[in-house]
Order: sequence, then C-alpha cells, then structure tokens
Amino acid sequence: MGKIAVIGTGYVGLTTGACFAHLGHEVICADIDADKIARLNRGEIPILEAGLDRVVEEGRDSGRLRFVVGAANAARQAEFAYLCVPTPEGPDGSADLSYIEAAAREIGPVLPPDAVVINKSTVPVGSTRVVERALGRADVSVVSNPEFLREGSAVQDFLQPDRVVIGADDQSAAVRVASLYVKVPAPLMVTDPASAETIKYACNAFLATKLSFVNAVSVICENVGADVNDVILGMGYDRRIGHEFLRPGPGWGGSCFPKDTKALVRIAEDHGYDFKLLRGVVEVNDEQFERTAEKVVKMAGGSVKGVRVAAWGLTFKARTDDLRDSPAIEILTRLAAQGAEIRAYDPAVERALEGIEVVTDPYAAVEGAEVLVVLTEWDEFKWLDMDKVKSLMGSYRVVDTRNLLDRSALLRRGFTYQGIGRS
Repeated sequence: MGKIAVIGTGYVGLTTGACFAHLGHEVICADIDADKIARLNRGEIPILEAGLDRVVEEGRDSGRLRFVVGAANAARQAEFAYLCVPTPEGPDGSADLSYIEAAAREIGPVLPPDAVVINKSTVPVGSTRVVERALGRADVSVVSNPEFLREGSAVQDFLQPDRVVIGADDQSAAVRVASLYVKVPAPLMVTDPASAETIKYACNAFLATKLSFVNAVSVICENVGADVNDVILGMGYDRRIGHEFLRPGPGWGGSCFPKDTKALVRIAEDHGYDFKLLRGVVEVNDEQFERTAEKVVKMAGGSVKGVRVAAWGLTFKARTDDLRDSPAIEILTRLAAQGAEIRAYDPAVERALEGIEVVTDPYAAVEGAEVLVVLTEWDEFKWLDMDKVKSLMGSYRVVDTRNLLDRSALLRRGFTYQGIGRS
C-alpha cells in the first residue's frame, strides 16, 4: 500500500483521498483553507456527494485518512502526491495553471527522493512539463492521471470506473501509479502524458456535443410536432449512439463542461486549428439558455416584468449542491434582468442568491406564482402534490425544462404545460 498526499480537498481531491484510503492506502489530504480542514477533522463533509461521508468516516476511523493544512505538511513522506487543485477558466478561455504551479512549488523542496507527482486536475496538454519546472526536482517523476468523476456518483465512479488512464514518459513511474489501482476492477490504459491530457478534454467535449445536439434536435421536434422523448428513445437503441447524454434540458453547465470545452477550443487555436465544431457546440448551448428563458416569458404572456416566477431547482444537476455555471442560475438571472420576481426551491440549496429569493419548501416557492419553471431533475419534484401546487399558484402554467413531470396528469388538472422538444 502506498503513502499518498492529496493536494486540494474539493470534489476531486476529497473523493480521491477518501477512495484511496478505502482501497487501503495511507492518505493525507491537504488544503490551504484551515476552516475546511478543521471541519473535515470533525467529520463534517463540506459538499453533497453520495457515499462520500461514509468513505471519509471509514478512512478517519481506520487511521488511513488524515487532513492537514498546507501542501508541504502532507508531502514530506509521500511516495505519491496527487495535485487536485482548481484550474479555472482564464479570461481568454484557457485553463489557469497558477494553482497547480503554486502547489508544485510548495511540495518540491520537501518531497522524498523518487516520489511521483500526479496531475489529477484537468490540465492542458503539456502540463506535466509545467509541473516538472515548478517542482525543480530531477529525481521526481510527473505523471498524468485524469479524473472522470461525475458529481452525484463520484465515489462509485472512482471505485468502479470505466477505465483508468495514466500518462507517463517514465514507464516505471506509470507502473507505480498503476499499482495504486490494483483493487479497482477496470481497464487500465498507459499512454504518454499528452494523450492522457487530451483524452480528458476530448471526453468532456464529446459529451457536451451530445447534449448540444439533442437540445438542437429538441427545437426541431417542437417545430415539426415530434416528441423528443420518442426521438431520443429511437436514437438510443442504436448501439453506435447509446442512450447516455441524450436527454434534452435547459442547457449544460457545471464545473467541467463549460471550462473544458472552451479550453479545448483554445488549445486547438494555440496549435493552429480552428475547432469550429466545438465552437458551435458552445454557441448552441448559449442559444438554449436564451430559448429556455424565452419559453418562460412566452408562458407569462410576453413579459415577466413584475411577474412572480417559481423555480424548482438551482443546482446544475440533481444529487449535488454545486451551483457553478448552473443553467438554472443562468436562466433565472436572465429572467430577473427582465423584471421577474423569482422565488426558488432546491433541496440542496439554502443560502441566498443575488436576485433570487430562496425558500426551503417547494410549495412556498409556488405560492402566488404565475409560472412554475422546473430547472433541475430532482426526483422529489415528480412526487409533489400538484393539486396543492395548483391551489397555491396565481395561474396554472408550467415550463418543464427537464421533461420531468407527468404532462398528461398536469393537463388533466388544468395546467398549461410546456416541455422541451414536445409540442
């Protein structure tokens, strides 16, 4: 079993550290946020992620998982150091590597000889060289090991992944990193660092492309009178296409897809290629935000100025509390800019948001509302008492951007209903 330092305790870092401890390794997770580390040492999990509390508690109880302030404090005896720090989008769309470089500079002087530093953060092609320079250690290898974790199922994705990708120029370092996954039942692919880094971006860009494609198809369905649910069902049975990521919605967002698609466009530009297809994917997504907001405006009678709009869902997807680049927030912000009075409910969100009144009960959200818009696919919305909802609303109009609710049942109750890709 290895001694692992994990630098960063966000979604990727905390999941990585806890899951490695679950596999039997000795793990120290580090962060610069002393308050977060104190909470983790008390057993408090700062993010909503299914099963993460269980594996963190197991790791702490076994003594295999510890939390410290400062990257250097975690790295002093580490055989492996995982960099799981943010790589936010820069002003030009490229990934900002300043956090990666700062972490590497901090751990460089204290790492034991022959340690392996692993990029787990999503980083541009060539970032292993950036980390090597920041480390300043010829006796330390740098390897790429991209993450493929979905928020809401990250623990399962780590322990039962579709594949493990390792990119290294030093084959002995690749073998050592591969040994950390000996208990993980998945294909293991060893390649060069540039290919490993490109695999991560290409995967996210392709999934974003599928989402933009199905959202564009949903517009065609509305215009020709087709039902997008039936169309995508028929498409999904084709084994070359599959059912995954063929669900229409208000647009895609989250912490990865927006920045990674733009970063790949920028990487292509920097190497002399205009990635027009991916530019189109981003453009279609921006159009979907606007189309969705316009559906609400149209349902309200052509203007939302002074109109109370109820919203169910604020997070970018269900089973997470992550609001980063949430399509729901983007759409509600556009409606608020047009004068809408917005009251929203999300089971994972309690804090106030600018321009949005957040309540802690779905029925409180709809009280007096002229339009209800469903923006996140939380299962609990399907089981709410729509007779009670009708009794509370000022008028009975629903825009269901996830096609989540029972359209026939709502129509029988006298609601006016508008979904995505459905006439």
